[in-house]
Amino acid sequence: MVSQLTGAANISLQPTSMRDVTKMERIGAHSHIHGLGLDANLEPRSSSQGMIGQGKARKAAGVILKMVQEGRIAGRAILMAGPPSTGKTALAMGMAQTLGSDVPFVMLTASEVFSLEMSKTESLTQAFRRAIGVRIKEETELIEGEVVEIQVDRSITGATKTGRLTLKTTDMETVYDLGSKMIDQLQKEKVLAGDVVSIDKASGRISKLGRSFGRAKDYDAMGADTRFVACPDGELQNRKEVVHTVSLHEIDVINSRTQGFLALFAGDTGEIKPELRDQINTKVAEWREEGKAEIVPGVLFIDEVHMLDIECFSFLNRAMENELAPLVVMASNRGITRIRGTKYKSPHGIPADLLDRMLIISTKKYDEDETREIVKIRAEEEDVRLSEAAQDLLATMGLQTSLRYSLNLIAPSHLIAQRRKSPTVDVEDVRLAYKYFSDVERSAQYARETSGMMFGETEEIGVGSATENGVNGMEVDGA
Repeated sequence: MVSQLTGAANISLQPTSMRDVTKMERIGAHSHIHGLGLDANLEPRSSSQGMIGQGKARKAAGVILKMVQEGRIAGRAILMAGPPSTGKTALAMGMAQTLGSDVPFVMLTASEVFSLEMSKTESLTQAFRRAIGVRIKEETELIEGEVVEIQVDRSITGATKTGRLTLKTTDMETVYDLGSKMIDQLQKEKVLAGDVVSIDKASGRISKLGRSFGRAKDYDAMGADTRFVACPDGELQNRKEVVHTVSLHEIDVINSRTQGFLALFAGDTGEIKPELRDQINTKVAEWREEGKAEIVPGVLFIDEVHMLDIECFSFLNRAMENELAPLVVMASNRGITRIRGTKYKSPHGIPADLLDRMLIISTKKYDEDETREIVKIRAEEEDVRLSEAAQDLLATMGLQTSLRYSLNLIAPSHLIAQRRKSPTVDVEDVRLAYKYFSDVERSAQYARETSGMMFGETEEIGVGSATENGVNGMEVDGA
């Protein structure tokens, strides 16, 4: 034992063998968003939970969330409309963080609908049903107690095993007969005398809760993960209510014979028959009447919604009228543009009859102070120390070019500062990064002046006209 402890001490002295697990997570574009930054009265704070500015839009999103939590807005639609880099996706992330893990939140990009190996309506249906949770309540009988003794008797051939398990609480003690399966489970869980265990009577599943406080002094050394719990009191057998929250889509997949339970892990669920969904809806309705289950309407967020075509929009019109429908939040940065699949134009590329169903939240461009604060928060999130002058310069760039471009320059500027052995990013580092990487305006200027590039148009196209003409031939009049 002494030699083992010495070896462990030698290992712990080597700094190279230690790894900081908390820093292994990658920093994403919206990893600084932790909520909507609202107070108890749904009033937006100037800077809170990573959210800056957009007070009107944040307050509107907070009101919507309140209605979601009270179950009043299921089956309706919200549209977030505004210019690029005005925080539409950040608002959706803030909504997801505020709702918590119990309410389903599904994010979908409109182009994903066309890339899946199934029909457009099926992929949208699956997204809808992933965004609806079913909270199922089950009553189970549990046996909870401290293990006093485990006896295992083997036959002469060793083929069959029988045994006895003695459990106690502070009030009583009982001996249970064990079969071979229960003995195998006890050995698998490494249950010893002095452990406090919980046994599900229906399934026979054994859970080790910890070691009893009464056995704390029996051993000189315990593992670092040893948990001590009090010996249960009262009856050994008691009934407990267990609550599981699953989505309707998970119930569909598990009950689909062609797919089965393992399809949830593989991700390849394929198309599910509508007859099966009808049966599941009927069963869920029965559970609701009996009080065994309740519906948790979640949120389905569809980004770049103008990329959907007229068939998807007509399907959404009908799907949102369904009794089992989530709150659908959409985002678009387009102005008056063509509806895909038609020759007609409409605001945000969405048909007028669907727009009429929506509550529309508008976002506006950030001002100078808000841009500076966003730059500061992103630098802190990326562990970059910026000087005051560098912050001001990046904020000015954000106003003159785009906010995304200035935020993208933080990491290259940090690496340039590291090359000259400086812990702080200064103006010169930002200017060098600006020199190395072009923004949209300079890139467009370069394309106009360079004749050697392939498929160059003779007509001059600036950034303004490119925005007006849209992308991929979609005509846009204003953002």
